[in-house]
Amino acid sequence: MSVALLWVVSPNTEVFNFFGILDSSRFALGNRSSIRAKMGRKQKWKSCSLSTDVKYSSVGSSGLGSETKFPVLSRVVANPVGEIAVSSEQKVYDVVLKQAALVKKQLKSNGDLDVKPDIVLPGNLSLMSDAYDRCGEVCAEYAKTFYLGTLLMTPERRRAIWAIYVWCRRTDELVDGPNASHITPTALDRWESRLEDLFQGRPFDMLDAALSDTVNKFPVDIQPFKDMIEGMRMDLRKSIYQNFDELYLYCYYVAGTVGLMSVPVMGISPESQATTESVYNAALALGIANQLTNILRDVGEDARRGRIYLPQDELAQAGLSDSDIYAGKVTDKWRSFMKNQIKRARMFFDEAEKGVTELSEASRWPVWASLLLYRQILDEIEANDYNNFTRRAYVSKAKKLLALPIAYTKSVIRPSRTSSYSTRAQKTDSLTSKV
Repeated sequence: MSVALLWVVSPNTEVFNFFGILDSSRFALGNRSSIRAKMGRKQKWKSCSLSTDVKYSSVGSSGLGSETKFPVLSRVVANPVGEIAVSSEQKVYDVVLKQAALVKKQLKSNGDLDVKPDIVLPGNLSLMSDAYDRCGEVCAEYAKTFYLGTLLMTPERRRAIWAIYVWCRRTDELVDGPNASHITPTALDRWESRLEDLFQGRPFDMLDAALSDTVNKFPVDIQPFKDMIEGMRMDLRKSIYQNFDELYLYCYYVAGTVGLMSVPVMGISPESQATTESVYNAALALGIANQLTNILRDVGEDARRGRIYLPQDELAQAGLSDSDIYAGKVTDKWRSFMKNQIKRARMFFDEAEKGVTELSEASRWPVWASLLLYRQILDEIEANDYNNFTRRAYVSKAKKLLALPIAYTKSVIRPSRTSSYSTRAQKTDSLTSKV
């Protein structure tokens, strides 16, 4: 299942070459505070393509009615043996609080989310510029809409978003690319170790170096990146989701994390009166909405790969089963089921809209454009009479162009100075109990 990157509207298929050469010979550039200083030694990174350079070995892959009423997700739930367990929503919100705290700490100390200045030393600017340029080339080639949107940002934020995008795409390709059948949990463990190294200023290649520099400049925490890797682990071992609580956690891992990675880079408007947590919640909601949209668009494609990313209990309530999905026949029961699934995805988009206005002015237009365009995929599923088995819903170029001025108009609306939206309880109730 592809990661729903926040601004990727229609990425092209990308093929990576996996060379299987991850070892201990990484470039030791020191800790995060000294990465650019040590680059002054004209040390060259490992020559790289888009490969993640992760070792892998062959492994048997497990494949992984009536109007539905979505259950309320409680903060804690009882498991089958009577023990108290934290719900997926609670787990994710704990990460949101941590990310928001990092941003608030910097706001308190600096008064704004200004990036840290570069340390200009011989060789530094050239090497780092090359690294970011390569990330930009990847974005321009494989995610044209996303790339054009980033050009509206300031140069520092634009380069940082490129670096985050490339890392997310490389991570996704581990389990969704041409070599996915050979990827093992051990390979993902090595990829996570490599992530930890780059956060400590020891990038393995030039693409890693761009992200290493980004996390040094912006208050970006490692946890969302680790959580995305955990989502890839879920794809290796899990192909069925019993309820929306399970699916919500998966959507957070593979897509909601992107929102948490991006907010520190996009920045919050100085005029915003919204709480930092509410802005993060909106970014999280956009990631969840995008991934739910991906799931609903790709039902047939995923089924042909032996995967069903739909809540089993809600399928049963609608009088449907896995066999109906594999059969790929659009029935009245399927239409009714899909109407409810689309309704929930739209509620997440509604929640995301509340936070876009709170972002920095330079970031609002591309995010609005992405939100409006991705949301239209749901309209196209409806236009296809809910046939997501054999027809792929997509937004035409004409509709994309028409959406851009609308997105721009929305982007010039300034944050309200009198009220801040959201409380966590409101968010949970609106997204998990309404139908």
